[in-house]
Parts: sequence; structure tokens; C-alpha cells
Amino acid sequence: MSKIEDLRTKTDDQLNSDLTDLKKEQFNLRFQAATNQLERPARIKEVRRAIAQIKTLQSERSAAAQSAKVGA
Repeated sequence: MSKIEDLRTKTDDQLNSDLTDLKKEQFNLRFQAATNQLERPARIKEVRRAIAQIKTLQSERSAAAQSAKVGA
């Protein structure tokens, strides 16, 4: 199962929690990069991509909910 499929099975609360954790990690990675203590520079890209995937999924769900409201 791919990463995006795993995310699709999560609830909105779980996605919000994951997003919060990833944003904290992103902050810490940026801080480490600024102080030249970063062990895995590629992790910054991985975290950024994961944040984007979660936000995209959230906006898809939001759009689906809006269209369901309009259709009802």
C-alpha cells in the first residue's frame, strides 16, 4: 500500500495530528540545517512532501463535503 493510500484510510483527526507532528519535525529540521547539525538532508524533502499530501487530502475531503452540501 502506498503512502497516500495509507493517509486516505485515516480519519480527519488522525490527519490533523500527523500534520501537527510533521510541522514540528519540519521546524526542528530547519533549525538543525541552520546550525549545520542535519544528519539526513533528504528528510526535509520527505517531510515537506508528506505535509503537502495531507493538505491535499484534506482539501479534497473539504471539497467533497461542500459538493455534498450543495447537492443535498
